[in-house]
Amino acid sequence: MCDARRVSSEPAVPAEPGAAPDIAALARIVARQRAEMDRLRDLAATSAVLERAKGVLMALTGISPEAAHEELLQRARAAHRTLMEECWLTLGTLVPPLPPGLTEATAESDAPPPTPPGGSGTPDTAKTGRAADTDAAVLAALGPALARVGTPQDLARCLHEHLSKAVGADAVLLYHRQPAGGLELIGHRGVDDTLAAQWRHVPPLSGVAALDALASREALWLEDPEADARRYSLIGAGDRAARWPSRAWLPVVTAGSADVVIGVLRTREGPFTPGARELMCDVAQLCAGRLRAFLTRPEPLAAGTADVLRAAFEALPGISVLLTPLRSPDGEVEDYRIEAATPQTVDAVGRSGRRLVGLRVLECWPAMAEEPLWQGWLGTLTTGEPFEGEPFARQELVSGSQELSTYSVRAARLGDALVVTWLRQDSSDRQQQRLADLQRLGRLGWATWNLVTHEAAWSSHVYALCGRDPARGPVRLEELPDLAVPEDGPALAGAVAELLSEGKPFDVPFRVRTPAGLRHLRAVAESVPDTEGAPAEVHGFLQDLTAQRSAELALFKSEQAVLTQHEMLQAERTLAGRLQHALLPLPRRPVRLAGLHVDLAYLPAQTGIHVGGDWYSAIELPGGDALLVVGDVAGHGLDAVATMAQLRFTAKGMILTGSSLTEALTGLNTLLLHSLDSHGTATMVLARYKPAQRRLIWAQAGHPPPLLLHKGEPRYLERPRGALLGATHTPVFEEAECRLEPGDRLLLYTDGLVERPGEPIEVGLERLAAAASAPATAARGSDASGSLGPLLAAMLPGERRDDVCVLDVRVPSTPG
Repeated sequence: MCDARRVSSEPAVPAEPGAAPDIAALARIVARQRAEMDRLRDLAATSAVLERAKGVLMALTGISPEAAHEELLQRARAAHRTLMEECWLTLGTLVPPLPPGLTEATAESDAPPPTPPGGSGTPDTAKTGRAADTDAAVLAALGPALARVGTPQDLARCLHEHLSKAVGADAVLLYHRQPAGGLELIGHRGVDDTLAAQWRHVPPLSGVAALDALASREALWLEDPEADARRYSLIGAGDRAARWPSRAWLPVVTAGSADVVIGVLRTREGPFTPGARELMCDVAQLCAGRLRAFLTRPEPLAAGTADVLRAAFEALPGISVLLTPLRSPDGEVEDYRIEAATPQTVDAVGRSGRRLVGLRVLECWPAMAEEPLWQGWLGTLTTGEPFEGEPFARQELVSGSQELSTYSVRAARLGDALVVTWLRQDSSDRQQQRLADLQRLGRLGWATWNLVTHEAAWSSHVYALCGRDPARGPVRLEELPDLAVPEDGPALAGAVAELLSEGKPFDVPFRVRTPAGLRHLRAVAESVPDTEGAPAEVHGFLQDLTAQRSAELALFKSEQAVLTQHEMLQAERTLAGRLQHALLPLPRRPVRLAGLHVDLAYLPAQTGIHVGGDWYSAIELPGGDALLVVGDVAGHGLDAVATMAQLRFTAKGMILTGSSLTEALTGLNTLLLHSLDSHGTATMVLARYKPAQRRLIWAQAGHPPPLLLHKGEPRYLERPRGALLGATHTPVFEEAECRLEPGDRLLLYTDGLVERPGEPIEVGLERLAAAASAPATAARGSDASGSLGPLLAAMLPGERRDDVCVLDVRVPSTPG
């Protein structure tokens, strides 16, 4: 059974990339090769035409190949034509050979001057000088060009190129007469696709110049537009008819019949010259053989031959068919007719054997035209080289059960036909295919060494892995270490020696240098002992570990880089921590400032290894006021600690020298903008407490507001205007104030206390207000040490992602 819909021809092994060549040198090589291929193609086509013409003469006259070649030469010389032109004329008209005894001289003197069919030109003797030389040059150039023409469309293009200058041809049309009597356009050049589509089919009506030319087998010259329009239905009638005031229709006579007509259309007015008429008739005669090759359709096999072939196919085992190509008028293969088939061949609807004879391939297997097999068959028809497709699998019924079978398809040319065979691979074939797939996918190859006969065998993959030319053959087992780089050779040599002496198997990595570069391989081998226990044969394999080793090396380098960076960051953290501790010492117990009790907490982040830039200040000013500051510098590490120190000491210095809170913030903003890190930013709260009036005056720069608890009720102070430090050159800062009563509690903090990933800061602020007012976090006494512990535990239950700094300011309930 054959089902072409399951065919697959994907390539199995991709080619390994090589080194990039020099582009200019490669271009020169490609150009030389292309020119050489064109020369060889022309030579092959010319030889094929010559051999076909010789075969025609041999079939008609029974002469030898040498005599046929000489006959063609005599004809060419007698008619002042090239050998190739004479070959095409012979194929097109089957002109009988010259009579015996007629020599070149007599042919030139006695032969009547040729007159083109239906033409009114002058004989060759009248066409002298430059015109005769020009026409001869056109024919001489056209002959070899016809050898490269593959379709009628190509022929129309070729004729247009050669006749445009010689006779002024602006368009060329090729029409083929159909069995019903009408015409079909099979090639065109110089007309647009719209016009070609309109006149692709011409019905068998009277008043069609092309049909009249075919009927009379004589050239028809249309040179008077007004008279011609009254007599004929002109191609492109209407406004376009004036484009071609002079036309010619040249019938192509092949084997006594005329089924193709060549139309030559010109935009110039006036009649064709006699020389132009004669040249065009010669061109039409020259194209006869090529057109006959295009339009010849294969006929069914003769009865006797068909019976013999079908009987032979019925006796053949397996799945095979004999196919005859069916071509379109332009020479393309449209389908194949089944001439014979074996009984095991079954089509898509269940027909088999003789029931398939006479049917078309696409009737039996409609999806075949879309498969790679179709292109493979076309290649075999064109080149004659046998085709074998990629193996493919399909389910089939075997002994009452479904079984997955593997097939491959082969095609060979037999004359003008194809013999196509579907080969079912047996178990050994499948095992070989699986072994090949295993070696390819695993990037390994097998090797065998016979220690008795000293013979060795390698699979093709071993040669590829070792970069060794298969023509040199495998190396002996003892010589295997010589393939390794010098550093790896001793280890491999030791393992081989132990295997040969003790039969100990080995698994050794080693490296080899190949044209593709350094390659990491793994050699695994074991011995097969003889009857006395001595190693007699060694089996093993080589595996390519280059990709794995490259990944391991990259991972190792990445780990080393991570460790190095981690050590550097740890050292930086240690240094920054020490610097921070020196610049920002933490008191061990609450402090008293201007009648206030101030408790402090500073908690570094538990994730990451960088020290943050959170800081505080709590000092008593010379006039008895208290200065309370909390700030947060963006970033981490030494830069953040350095910026923190600048801001902390500058803020205290400016307040101590008499600056207001807003003036201090403006100065700090300028300091950040003109520091080394001009993109650094910071937030902070500056507060000044006047104990005589119990007034708190404060300003802020992009910082969360302080939380005030009055009689246990929490509320956030309304923030005055203040931009982030370092964010703008024209900041605006304002002050606000509030009165603190005995028993009040004020919390100044950094954002690490209230912010959590993925939630708005408002949620954290609400959480802080609830936690600060909860009885569990209320102070047990204004002088109690560590009163922030319960609050921090409630606010920071998990891992801290940022530094936290908190100032807990309390107004004593009783003075003193």
